[in-house]
Order: sequence, then structure tokens, then C-alpha cells
Amino acid sequence: MSKKPVHEIRFGLVKASIWENNTKNGTRFSISVCRLFKDGDTWRESSRYGRDDLPLLAKVADKAHTWIFEQRQDERSLRESVQGSMSSA
Repeated sequence: MSKKPVHEIRFGLVKASIWENNTKNGTRFSISVCRLFKDGDTWRESSRYGRDDLPLLAKVADKAHTWIFEQRQDERSLRESVQGSMSSA
């Protein structure tokens, strides 16, 4: 059974998949980006991009960065909330 991405972002035929990696130093995220294309009736993925794909590539990378940053912020807020409630008990 293969692991699935925790989040995907897609603009047109360009897609970023965000992967969660739990390490001894906490959660880390990584992304993979691909361009989708149809080969007959089958959808495939490519790691090559044409000139017109580049703006979409930049957008999915930016959105992936924002999503990861927000997860880190949520994680920090949760940790601070738990620590605050433990110190007031």
C-alpha cells in the first residue's frame, strides 16, 4: 500500500503533491510537482514543463509553500495552547 499525499494543489495540468514525513525532529513536509498529460485514454505524469507551464509551476509551488507554512503555524499554536493550559493547571 503506497502512502498518499496529505494535500494536493492543482492549476490547470500542473499539480503539486505535499507529503508528510514524521521524523524524530518533528513533522517535515516535502513536495513533488508534475505536469499531467493524456496519452490516448490514459492520464500520465511528466516532470518536464513547457514555456506556458512555467507560470502554473510557480503558482503551485507558491501555494504549496503557503500551505506548509500554515500547517507549521497551526502546529505552533496548538503546542502553545497545550503548554499554556498545562501551566495554569
